[in-house]
Amino acid sequence: MELTFLGTSAGLPTKERNTQSIAFNCLPYENQIWLFDVGEATQHRILHTGIKLGKVSHIFITHLHGDHIFGLPGLLTSRSFQGGKDKPLTIIGPKGIAKFIQTALEISQSNLNYQITVKEFNTETELNVDGFHIQALPLKHGILSVGYRITAPDIEGKLDVEKLKALGMEPGPKYQEVKANETFDYNNQTYQSKDFKGPKKKGKVISIFGDTMPCQNEWILAKDADVIVHETTYIEGDNSLASAHFHSHIEDVFKLMKDVNVKQGLFTHLSNRYEIEDIQEVEQSLKASTDHQFHFVNDYDCFQI
Repeated sequence: MELTFLGTSAGLPTKERNTQSIAFNCLPYENQIWLFDVGEATQHRILHTGIKLGKVSHIFITHLHGDHIFGLPGLLTSRSFQGGKDKPLTIIGPKGIAKFIQTALEISQSNLNYQITVKEFNTETELNVDGFHIQALPLKHGILSVGYRITAPDIEGKLDVEKLKALGMEPGPKYQEVKANETFDYNNQTYQSKDFKGPKKKGKVISIFGDTMPCQNEWILAKDADVIVHETTYIEGDNSLASAHFHSHIEDVFKLMKDVNVKQGLFTHLSNRYEIEDIQEVEQSLKASTDHQFHFVNDYDCFQI
């Protein structure tokens, strides 16, 4: 799986950084791309990547502030001409996202050549999408803002080749049958496939947060996560500005990571006051003084999970 950051600036774009959007590549499980938020000019950013709009099957919105949704109407209409024809799209987000989409399309007289399904929620929700389990909980940000906890499917254990050979079964098409089914027949006997596999690997957990100040639901969403993607609008100074604007300070996120055993943090939504050189300088300083595994992300950064 991969996370590609298409926009990392908070509130306003800068010359170097766009507003918020993240692409989640579901491989090797599914040949799909999911987007989390669609800030202004997201489709322009996508043109500089290998992402095809026709592969985008789901869009998850964290909240309805403009830096997270103003790119959505343009992306939806462009998808009709860039491989999206007859490929359905599901959009998931807080109540109000359907009205925003409908209004933009109606006023601009835009017609899409694919089906859109919009799923709205007011407080919290749980979904299962192609084997992935997704939990969404409200955060604390003045308007309804949510975080998404994505749990990937478990990975089947590797075949025990020596055990299969002991039955007399040599490598070949029969091995795929063992791998894909609960039971298999060989030499007029039926066997349990699990007896010829190693232990399953737990699916990884990725938590992607909307804008928020510290709150209890963060703990639930981030607990034991392999990766969290979290806003750190303020990366220096005290946390008074962060609290006043319902945002997070870097120290808030470090505390969250420590309290709930997060393995890695990818930090985005950095204030537009910071230039890349400023961010790099602060990151180097923090890495010298903390044991946390983290990275301040920039546009086009890509991370394998």
